[in-house]
Amino acid sequence: MSSSCNNDEIRTRLNLETSRIRWHELQTYYARGQVVLVGNGLDLLDVASELTADNRTLFEHWLATGDVGDVSPDIARAWYDCDAELWAVVVAPWVLVQDRPDAPVH
Repeated sequence: MSSSCNNDEIRTRLNLETSRIRWHELQTYYARGQVVLVGNGLDLLDVASELTADNRTLFEHWLATGDVGDVSPDIARAWYDCDAELWAVVVAPWVLVQDRPDAPVH
C-alpha cells in the first residue's frame, strides 16, 4: 500500500471522528494537559494526520511558530465562560481543538 493511500485512509478516518464539542465537556482533558489548540491558519485534519504519522519535524515547526500549542488559561477561561463549541478530533492521548465556527468538516 502506498503512503499517499495510507494518508488518504487516515484523513478519511479522522474526518469521520471530527465533531463539534462544547468546552465544558473537555475540562477533564484540559486539566490533564491533553488539549492541543490548532490555530485557524491550519487545517485541523492536516494537523491530526501529521500527528498520527508522527511527523515530528513539521509538528515541532508548528509548535515553534505558535500555530499549534497549549490552550492558555485566558483562552480556556473565555471558552468556559461562554461554553464555546469547538471542532475537535482525538489523536490519543491528545484532543486537538480549533475554534472555527464557520469551518465545515471536509
